[in-house]
Amino acid sequence: MRIATWNVNSLKARLEAVERWLERAQPDVLLIQETKLSDDDVPEMAFRMAGYELLHHGEGRWNGVAIASKVGIDSPITNFGDGPVRESRSAKDAPSADDFDPLTEARMVSAICGGIRVVSLYAPNGRELDSPWYVGKLRWFDRLAAWLDEISDPDDALLLGGDLNITPSDDDLWDAAAAHGATHVSEPERAKLATLRDWGLVDTYRLHQSDTYRFSWYDYRAGAFHKNMGMRIDLLYGTRSVADRVLWSEIDREARKGPPTPSDHVPVLIDLDEPGTPIDAGWEGALARVRKRTKTS
Repeated sequence: MRIATWNVNSLKARLEAVERWLERAQPDVLLIQETKLSDDDVPEMAFRMAGYELLHHGEGRWNGVAIASKVGIDSPITNFGDGPVRESRSAKDAPSADDFDPLTEARMVSAICGGIRVVSLYAPNGRELDSPWYVGKLRWFDRLAAWLDEISDPDDALLLGGDLNITPSDDDLWDAAAAHGATHVSEPERAKLATLRDWGLVDTYRLHQSDTYRFSWYDYRAGAFHKNMGMRIDLLYGTRSVADRVLWSEIDREARKGPPTPSDHVPVLIDLDEPGTPIDAGWEGALARVRKRTKTS
């Protein structure tokens, strides 16, 4: 079974790219983030035509998470089971720093797919250290950790995936010194990821990929993608029973190329039990440029 996660940065804008990628990579389960759609507006028919059931949890203009599955969708959970989220139909619905509460936003959806409880997560960005946005981000991770204790056990088959907006270590970003003092790399944020690992989750991507300079997010500006200046913030964390089944992992850099205009994130994939459809993830040229740059610096 192939499971992938992808922050598509607007499912409406990126639908053609998503359809093409589903045909190319053939995942059995795709965890999707930042759909930016309400549940009523989600393009369910497009997924059905491609052979997928779709579970979507959205609020409208921002956020939004989904699960597309060829292997069933059972026992769905949204928003940690804490009830409905707000609507965000227009700019006037955007929260201010004073009333920001990520637990009222569409950032979590879960279901059992192919015998594994998968969870699609879109963590808050945090914006800047010590801001209300950053404090809310840490609180959201506390709710995630508490939810794991409520509904699961480290012996269960469970996989958290999504845009977690944190780099696990300095190996997961292009330049630790340049990123110092910003969100995504701070010790309090990384401690939240460590809490998930201490609970019993494994960074499944790292089981088969130890190379640095492989990233899942690139800024649209300043040629960051071509220069391979990015971060690995899209993660697949599984319990040991899932991790023991993983035989391949990859970040599909090729999916960052257009047309149409791509997301600023790329898919992260793992194969369980047997290999999925082969893909060329497009890393050879990017890593060659990195090696050349590091030799001359």
